[in-house]
Amino acid sequence: MTLLTDQPTTWPQTPAYADAQVQVLIERCLVGEESAYVALYNQYATMIYRLNMSLLQNKEDAEEVLQDSFAYAFRKLADYDPNKSAFKTWLYRIAISRCRNKRRRKWLPTFSLNQLTNRDVTDHETLSPDEALNLSEKQQVVWDALQKLSPKLRETAVLRYYQGLAYAEIGQILGIPTKTAESRMRLAHKALRELLDGVIE
Repeated sequence: MTLLTDQPTTWPQTPAYADAQVQVLIERCLVGEESAYVALYNQYATMIYRLNMSLLQNKEDAEEVLQDSFAYAFRKLADYDPNKSAFKTWLYRIAISRCRNKRRRKWLPTFSLNQLTNRDVTDHETLSPDEALNLSEKQQVVWDALQKLSPKLRETAVLRYYQGLAYAEIGQILGIPTKTAESRMRLAHKALRELLDGVIE
């Protein structure tokens, strides 16, 4: 019988959230390959930056949290376990934790007004960070209402509407059951509708 000796040995069994390309990059990072760190950063930086902007609404803060998140992730790379979550989910958790620490001003998540009239839709009209700087009067009313939600509800709304994530992944990112993520989204939706009742026609 021929034994295969040239297979990766970091994870002897296929992890639940395995991504072959990501695993190879991580293994290369762990042996000190600088180009692998660059490749991993380039693959996920835009995604994390968009998340940061949606939560912080400040370019400098978003960029700072982006760098801080990756610096931490790279220091803790050996701790990432693909049996517990996808690498993207792991990065989201790190970034959200740092956004929570960084947030010192108004939190203005950006998702379109039409979402408030639907129970559960995929948003194809989300404002870009630049567009968010030119909010209409009605949109500003929505942002003001969002500030009155608890941080837990705001985070769930941003991940669902702005990032377009499924409830299962939102649950993993926030460390809560899927059903709890769904419940928080319903509460956020209901609270916004009540806050905006009679304000936005």
